[in-house]
Amino acid sequence: MHSHWKRAGEMLIVALALLAGPLGATAQQPAKVPRVGYLGSSSPAVDADLIGAFRQGLRDLGYIEGQNLVIEYRWAEGRYERLPEFAAELVRLKVDVLLTAGTPGALAAKRATPTIPIVMVRVGDPVAYGLVASLARPGANLTGLSTDSTEVDGKRLELLKEILPSLSRVGVLLNPANPNTALHWKQVQAAAEALHLKLERVEVKRAEDFDAAFAALARQRPRAFLMLGDLFLFAHRARIVTFATRQRLPAMYPTREFVDAGGLISYAASSSDMYRRAATYVDKILKGAKPADLPVEQPTRFELVVNMKTAKALGLTIPPSVLVRADQVIQ
Repeated sequence: MHSHWKRAGEMLIVALALLAGPLGATAQQPAKVPRVGYLGSSSPAVDADLIGAFRQGLRDLGYIEGQNLVIEYRWAEGRYERLPEFAAELVRLKVDVLLTAGTPGALAAKRATPTIPIVMVRVGDPVAYGLVASLARPGANLTGLSTDSTEVDGKRLELLKEILPSLSRVGVLLNPANPNTALHWKQVQAAAEALHLKLERVEVKRAEDFDAAFAALARQRPRAFLMLGDLFLFAHRARIVTFATRQRLPAMYPTREFVDAGGLISYAASSSDMYRRAATYVDKILKGAKPADLPVEQPTRFELVVNMKTAKALGLTIPPSVLVRADQVIQ
């Protein structure tokens, strides 16, 4: 009798163990850690502050890289022709969301996948480039934040003219490899015509083009220069600012980072704010939202930043009418 109960007890333990086995295994399986692919046009060092702003945005939403979120980085190092290959690589990794900076990166990501959600940051006019159907209803697998405003180029030229009332010729530094450039060049031409300014166009596609571009600007001797937004040129901001300072050339820049590096003046939407906001898009998509239903954000506020130290070095007096409108004056 005793051995019968013992056998029954052993069988009960085995049965319970079999029942508990799968349950125990299920309980111990870690939750799937979402993966974000980052398609960068420049380099980790150049984009350190911007990526820092994105990570901060994620932390504010409860994500910690390496713990409950993985970010796969790919960097084109200013060579836009490498973006398609890196976009394809991130698609093969089956990332849950693709984050990309700049218009060339967004176009490469769109060509690489019609299904993986894409969050764009610092893109030009996404409707004009066929990235989305409309800003309010993107309609496909892309959404995000655009830097585009049709008035910003004209405003930058107006500010230069306000600082230099006798201004008649302006050098324009641009990267023709960026598809966003063509649209902005048209806007600059229209604004220049209205302000009776002659433009000297200078192109830089690769690092080795800078010497020739700077020599051309030095030869043409414009009274000031304007730089069109581009992530490759952004990566070389120290070199551009140094040239402008040596040539005693007042320059208007497309982001405040140039002014932080010693440039004279910038009028732009905040890049770090955009990267921080990009985290909210990633969060919504990871929680089930569809990019098609998330409107593309356009900047509503532009910062005017003036570097007075540089103005003094250039022998420039910044009019009070400009200083009073400045969001920040660097002394």
